[in-house]
Amino acid sequence: MKKKTGYSQSWFGAVNHYDKSGRKTGHSVPTVFGGMKHYDEHGRKIGESRPGLFGTLNHYDEHGHKTGKTIPGFMGSADHYNEHGRKTGRSLPKMFHRWDHYDE
Repeated sequence: MKKKTGYSQSWFGAVNHYDKSGRKTGHSVPTVFGGMKHYDEHGRKIGESRPGLFGTLNHYDEHGHKTGKTIPGFMGSADHYNEHGRKTGRSLPKMFHRWDHYDE
């Protein structure tokens, strides 16, 4: 697996997304029902995630089409899958509310 991106969580639950060189590429903000709305670096909505069963997050594009899901793993890790169920990557926790994301 090779490192693709990283992300960090802010004090109020928002998540900032970064590319492999550390440049901010967007952010996500929590919704009332446990999901997240995702925005690009210019503040345009690009999709959202909604909670599923057993901690799974289902991901949708800006038109509401399902694009994949994230399944929580052991010790704060998460496995990511595309809309066809193929594993596309894994996120591993670091210190201070940060994670590294690796492509499969």
